[in-house]
This record gives sequence, C-alpha cells and structure tokens, in this order.
Amino acid sequence: MQNKQIAERIKALCEEKSLAKSAVLKACEINRNFIYDLKHNDTSPSCDKIVKLADYLDCSTDYLLGRTDNPKINK
Repeated sequence: MQNKQIAERIKALCEEKSLAKSAVLKACEINRNFIYDLKHNDTSPSCDKIVKLADYLDCSTDYLLGRTDNPKINK
C-alpha cells in the first residue's frame, strides 16, 4: 500500500470516530506533520508509529497497511 493510502485510512478512521487528527497524533506522540509527510513526501512510517495508531484507533495494523479492508481482522 502506498503511504498516501495509509494516510487516507488514518484520516477516515479519525472522521468515523469523530476524533481530531491532531489530537490522535499528539496522544500517540507522533509529529503533527506525520499525515502530511505520508501524503506529500517519500516518507515511510515506522512500525512503532503504525502500532501506536492502530491501538489508539482500535483497528488492526493490517488494516492501516492495506493488507485487509476489515479494520477488526487479526486484532
């Protein structure tokens, strides 16, 4: 999955759960430019960041990475 798609999944989950992206990133101790960097730069997320986001957003890492379309699978 391309990084842009990872960013879109994070964004969609935040909207679905009525969470501000900035608040989610702050709670996960991730730079506030993280989503922008995924979308516009050639930056790949670390495993640690994906795990933190998946835990906070209550979804699987596989969902964030595009390995499944079901956010709850393998959780």
